[in-house]
Amino acid sequence: MEKFINHIQLGYLGLLPFLGCVAWPLVFGSNSVNLEFFTFYSIAILAFMAGNLWRAGMQSYSDAIKAVLPVIPVPFLSFLPVEWALAWLGACFWLVLIFEKATAQWKTYHKDYQKMRFVLTSVVFVCHILTIGMSLYPK
Repeated sequence: MEKFINHIQLGYLGLLPFLGCVAWPLVFGSNSVNLEFFTFYSIAILAFMAGNLWRAGMQSYSDAIKAVLPVIPVPFLSFLPVEWALAWLGACFWLVLIFEKATAQWKTYHKDYQKMRFVLTSVVFVCHILTIGMSLYPK
């Protein structure tokens, strides 16, 4: 368990900006800066999570494709309404978790880490839904 405790702590700390972005409009009113921060933070964390799947030289070609599949369309999200972009990003957090669970390494992870990954993915997804709702209905 000890080798996963830092990952678990950092995972939950990484959740704070998502929660802060959901709370911000409720406390201070909605604004575009908050929405942009949430979107960019979501992109950064998604790229980081997908990058963790990258095991150069240790994976099949299809697993390598799975590692980059969620983030390849990210630059094109700028052409979509922000709500659609957030929907894609939110769904991709689930996609990355599904891909991670399909790896051989997943079985070696501590059960607390596996639980944390599910909890974080769930909360991040709900944050995306709430942010989409607040962008559609700002007041």
